[in-house]
Formats: sequence, C-alpha cells, structure tokens
Amino acid sequence: MNIRNLEDSFYKMRALLPQVTPQCGVILGSGWNTVIEELERIAEIPYSAIPSLRKTTVPGHEGMIIVARVGKRQVLFFCGRRHWYEGEGWEPVIFPVYAILQLGISTIILTNAAGGIRPDLKVGQLMAIDDHINCMGVNPLIGLQGLSWIPRFPDMREVYDNELRSLMDKCAEQTGMEISHGVYAAVTGPNYETPAEIRALQQLGADAVGMSTVPEALVGHASGLKVAGISCIANRASATESAGITHTEVLATLKAKSHLLKIFLKLFLENITY
Repeated sequence: MNIRNLEDSFYKMRALLPQVTPQCGVILGSGWNTVIEELERIAEIPYSAIPSLRKTTVPGHEGMIIVARVGKRQVLFFCGRRHWYEGEGWEPVIFPVYAILQLGISTIILTNAAGGIRPDLKVGQLMAIDDHINCMGVNPLIGLQGLSWIPRFPDMREVYDNELRSLMDKCAEQTGMEISHGVYAAVTGPNYETPAEIRALQQLGADAVGMSTVPEALVGHASGLKVAGISCIANRASATESAGITHTEVLATLKAKSHLLKIFLKLFLENITY
C-alpha cells in the first residue's frame, strides 16, 4: 500500500471539506445508506473525487462522503464501502480509516449486512460485534509499518469497545429493535459461502459472516481508535437454508428495516461520549 497516496487523497478531501469539524466517523455498509436520508447535510463529495477511493462497484453502496448534523454534533459518513474483493488493493478499503484518524476523530462506527450462522439470529435483527475471526487470508496491517502510530505487533484483545457495545444495547431497546451479540467472521468473497464453509465457521465459533468490516477494525484499533461494529442480519447463511442467497435479497432486508435503523443509529450517535 502506498502511504503517500493516502496522504495526497486526504489533502484533497480536506480541501473539498474545509470547514467541517466531525466528531465521529461512520462507514455505512450494504443497504445502510438510507439511514441518513433525513439528517441535515452540511457537505458532501463523491468518492470519485478522491483518488484513493475511486468509484464504488457494488449496488447498495452510494459512494459519497457526507458530513451531517446529528443532534449538536457533526458526523462524517462514508456512504458505501470499498471491499478487498473489488480487486483494487487495500488503499480504497483503508482510506476512510486513515481520513478519520487524520481529522483527529477518536471513534469509528462500522456497519454491515451479514449472514446469520447462529440459529437464534433472525433476519432483520442487529448483532453487536463482540469479536471477530479473520478468515480472509490477508491482513491490511501488512505493509503499514510506515505509519508511525501503528505498533509492529498490535494487541487485539478488545478490538470492539465495550462501552460502545453496551450503548448499542440501550439504544436498540429504546428503538424497539432486537439486538444480540456475537462473533463476526470475515471472508474475502465475492462468492457466498458453501454449506461446508458455514459448518466450518460454526465450529470456529462464528455467529455471523460477511465480506467486510474486519480490515477497517484491525487498522482502526491498531491506530488507537475506539471501534464499534454492528451487523444487520440480512439473510441466513447458506448451510442453514435451502434457498440461495442474492445481493438483492440482502438489500431488501435492509430497506425493510430502514425506518428503525435510522432511529437506532441517530440515537446511538447522539449518545456516544467523545
């Protein structure tokens, strides 16, 4: 990964967003873009204006950087995620985390749509990520020793902040959304998992599976950010249902829950202690 490219792209982003002072950064995963539709937008720029981000290639990922007002605070939203499976390396995946760090923000919220593995996880409910299993076979921390604030061997005992996880529970209860906690397994994709792979992930202790989030969490935590991860269970994983899985189905689940997700995320962001 070319650190200079990240630096140059951040300077470009800052020049396009000169007056903003966000206190929190959020990466919105598949289908989550609709949750900020009703927020007051202060500024926005397309991913295509930032060399390190470029255009998103996946439906359900808008590809916009938006600074919006949430209560009395400004929040930086990356509306749409870049994935490792898109084949453009780690630079577009990691740039949002790098930008959040450079802005002096201390908290990052990572959202995604995930496949439920654990039997009690229902389609449409939330899962606060307590821990993860990196099954991607790759790691974005490799080659980042050029960033002086990242330790050579980062500790990973508590990647996902405990206080933020507790706050998610309170906000979900107030919103009327069902929430559970669990372990998220990250795979590379872009194919969905085989039944044998899901059975293997079950044996490893995974409760849900997806193709994202862990790379950003690794870099964010290693850099000293407070990290929160939240999955919306969009489907049952392939070993647990006879029907196939489509990305359209995933987006439809998020759309059906969009009203409650809007209320939940707004309440959560308003109550974070920065």
